[in-house]
Amino acid sequence: MTSTSTAPAPEPTLYIDGKWVHSKSRHTRTIINPFDNSAITTIDEACAEDAEAAIVSAKKFFDTSDWAHKKCAERCPLLQKVADLLQRDKEIIAEIETKDTGKTLTESRIDVDDVTAVFRYYAEEALKLDAEKQIAGEGIPETVNSRTVHDPVGVCVLIAPWNYPLLQICWKVAPALATGNAVIMKPSEVTPLSTIYLTKLLIEAGFPTGSLHLLTAGGASVGPTLTEHRDVDLVSFTGGLDTGRRIIQSCAGTVKRCTVELGGKNPNIVFSDCDLDWAIDNVVTAVFLHSGQVCSSGARLIVEESIADELIAGVVEKARHIKMGNGLNPESETGPLVSAAHLAKVEEYVKIAKAEGAKLLVGGSRPDPIAHPELSNGFFFLPTVFDRCERSMRIVREETFGPILTVERFKDGDEEHAIFLANDTKYGLAGGVQSKDVARAERVARRLRHGSVWTNTYGSYTPRAEWGGFGLSGNGRELGSKGLDEYIETKHMWTENKPVKVGWFKGQGPLLKPKL
Repeated sequence: MTSTSTAPAPEPTLYIDGKWVHSKSRHTRTIINPFDNSAITTIDEACAEDAEAAIVSAKKFFDTSDWAHKKCAERCPLLQKVADLLQRDKEIIAEIETKDTGKTLTESRIDVDDVTAVFRYYAEEALKLDAEKQIAGEGIPETVNSRTVHDPVGVCVLIAPWNYPLLQICWKVAPALATGNAVIMKPSEVTPLSTIYLTKLLIEAGFPTGSLHLLTAGGASVGPTLTEHRDVDLVSFTGGLDTGRRIIQSCAGTVKRCTVELGGKNPNIVFSDCDLDWAIDNVVTAVFLHSGQVCSSGARLIVEESIADELIAGVVEKARHIKMGNGLNPESETGPLVSAAHLAKVEEYVKIAKAEGAKLLVGGSRPDPIAHPELSNGFFFLPTVFDRCERSMRIVREETFGPILTVERFKDGDEEHAIFLANDTKYGLAGGVQSKDVARAERVARRLRHGSVWTNTYGSYTPRAEWGGFGLSGNGRELGSKGLDEYIETKHMWTENKPVKVGWFKGQGPLLKPKL
């Protein structure tokens, strides 16, 4: 886990008012490699005074520069330049991401390609906002030019999580900058290194210095200042439910725009007509990718009774042989959990599941240090499967954010029960439906109350389609055209081309005699 101290950072990691600076508090934080618990580097720990300085700088830039008043067509080439730079430095960024998060180098490379696609998509999509929408029809005289135009929201605080630090910050920063906002980025204090590097690329691409600000810090250090400040116009947060609730409450005082994505407890329904080997691969990939540290992870297997035992046996066998290791090792299939604190949380959920009566089939502990000494210093946890789970169990209802699969069963042919189980969650981020019967798969998928639903696959996404959840998974959307809408205000403009006197008030009224 990270720890704070007063040891100096090797170079400043706060970007405020066009300069790289150290924290005014002089506090720093050590960033840990979760593979072996070694120190990667030391960064600055921003304080409230730093957050205030970033807000003042962003507000001044937004109010006094022409950035917000440019056409998107003038800003979008900068996004294309960022995309080019991301590909130029793909291997450097991927290695940074792997060391910081523990994920495999293959996953990190995919992340760089994905964020490249996000920047390229918004470089094209934002151009559509330059066109004014003409409003005509009943009640609008021919002499009037009525139209809607788009303005940026203003100063935007962008708070990203630790599991996909580069991906999640780019989902926010690309549409925010494309639409002319000034941004303050706050990556997770656990995995900030790729966002520091991204900031350097944004500067190199030519974004105005006042449009960019970076604070590396824990939420407690700068969070209240960022979310409560009257000069912040929008907060976009991705992370845990409890933190999201606090952010929503703190934004309410100034009635600022607030969008949150708060994770999920995602069902993966498997019907008995699926090919068994294919279904086993689908289930294992959906839940154990990145050691389960994925907000859309298919952590709840909901399986038709007639194939349950055979499917689960195959999943257990495949889980038992997942190769864990250093993400930089090309033979590793998954890496560690992100921190000691998160490892302890996952271990606690296993204890809870056992106490509630769930049947542990595989995993449930750290790797054996004698059999796997190379993993003993890191935050590794074995892929875990619990069978005979009930809806009332915490292991079924709460997001563990680790490599834990729970199994629930439904009677053969009982679609209604499968749908009921899948929707029986306070969350609603994502889900899967696996069946050869295309009509049934479509029918069930349409009834799931989740923001993304995959049929006969799991986990794919495109920047061209919106991402977000129902229920306690949050509000608002990222990606797609709606991802742009979060960062714009729509203004109605009414222009009378042939002004005439209205004549509402007919007379002048009595004149009052002045007092002598």
